[in-house]
Formats: sequence, C-alpha cells, structure tokens
Amino acid sequence: MCENGIPTKRARNDEYENLFNMIVEVPRWTNAKMEIATEEPLNPIKQDVKDGKLRYVANIFPHKGYIWNYGALPQTWEDPHRKDKSTDCCGDNDPIDVCEIGSKVLSRGDVVHVKILGILALIDQGETDWKLIAINVNDPEASKFHDIEDVKKYKPGYLEATLNWFRFYKVPEGKPENQFAFNGEFKNKAFALEVIKSTHECWKALLMEKCAGGGINCRSPSLALLPELCLLSALCTNVQVCDSPFHCSQEEARSLVELVSFSLNKGSNEEDQVWHFLGK
Repeated sequence: MCENGIPTKRARNDEYENLFNMIVEVPRWTNAKMEIATEEPLNPIKQDVKDGKLRYVANIFPHKGYIWNYGALPQTWEDPHRKDKSTDCCGDNDPIDVCEIGSKVLSRGDVVHVKILGILALIDQGETDWKLIAINVNDPEASKFHDIEDVKKYKPGYLEATLNWFRFYKVPEGKPENQFAFNGEFKNKAFALEVIKSTHECWKALLMEKCAGGGINCRSPSLALLPELCLLSALCTNVQVCDSPFHCSQEEARSLVELVSFSLNKGSNEEDQVWHFLGK
C-alpha cells in the first residue's frame, strides 16, 4: 500500500509486524568502522576516515571489535533539526543503527530480515543515536525471541555488554564516556517500533523535499524498509516514488552506479590487535 507513491510502513499481519530489512555494515568481531556514506552519491558502505586515517574501533576487554552484526535500517532518518520528545535531543542525521544478536556472523552488504526486540538511546555529543536490538529471523533461535525481556532471559549479560561497549568504545581515543537517555535502560519492542515509525516519517519528509537534508546526498538509492517491498527504493534518489523530486529512471540509476568507483581497504591495522583494559 502506498501514500502519494511512497511505500507505507504498514504490516501485512501480526506475524510480520516487527520484521524489517537490515543492511549489514560491520560483521561481528571485526574492527573497521564501516558505515553507509550518506554524504556521497549512492550511499556506498565505506570505511570512515578521520584526520586522513582509516578508523577502527578499539578492542575493549573482553571484547574483540563489534560484538554484534552492526548495520542500519534503510528508509529511516534521524532528523538533525527535529528534537526527539523522549530524549530531548535532535537526531544524528543517519538511518537508525541495528545491533543484530543472532549466532551467525553475517557479511558486509548483506540484507537480512530482522525481528525487532528493543532499543537503546545513546546520546552522542548531544545527538540522539538510537541503537535497535534485533535478531535475524533465520537464526536457529529466533523463534524464542519476541521482546527485550527474551534477550535478558536467553542471552544473559548481552545487554549489559552492549551498554558497556557503547559507553566505553571511544575512551581509548581520549574521548569521554558516552551517555544514554533513560539512564541506559533498554526500551521494549513497542517503544522501538514507535521510533522506527517516527524516523520513517522523517525519511518520507526528506524524500519529498519537505525538510533540509542535513548534508545528505540526495542521489542515493537504498533498499526498501519493509520485507514485502524488497526493491530498489530510496534514501532520496529512487526508481519507485514518482512524486518525489529525486525520482529517476532505471537507466539513470544504472548510470549513477557506473559513475561511482567503490574501494575497500582490505588490510589489517595494528590497532585491531591491541587490547584496552579500562579500570575505574
């Protein structure tokens, strides 16, 4: 079902109420800080660069790299000009991040159906940076997980490790500990779905050029948010939404892809192998 040509975030039935597509940016246990480059044409997944150097996350004992498959929900946008009523902070100008907690190490660029379980509100330099907790629907244990309490029950210690990871991962760079809304409490599935709905509405406003893009490159195809609409749609440039100012033909989209050169640093970094012990 569509509204003004835009796919609506509406479930087919209760069984699929909280299923979404996740794009994997960082496989579990790896260190390279890979992310969707929202300011570049086509939003490729690239390694972040700071001061001319490729970025890696530090190993905070006892963890190695990222402790989940990390990625994002397409067709969501945390508006940097809109203050979130629950956190009292504006968005971070990115799609919502996803921590996938299943047993399999996924591959960068994978698009997987995930079941939403809950959400954490990280406050990063005064901006709201939501972290969804989800599980791959094809995980062998996925049927046991329905809400955030199931994570506490079947994966004891994982949420605490997640909170600590986000709290400390920038400390080895000389930065202070990160802060959280709600005193670091993980909110449940219902709360998470409302956040997804809100950020999807922000994305739709961006798509229809009803708000400022915050530096996002609007020639940027991405994958559809809903599992039943797994087709090329858009962060902005798209082949589906005819009413959007950023609509383009299949041929134009193909030409955009051919014009962009993608590169990936496959080398290891010495920092990958360093362990950091943070004491109080």
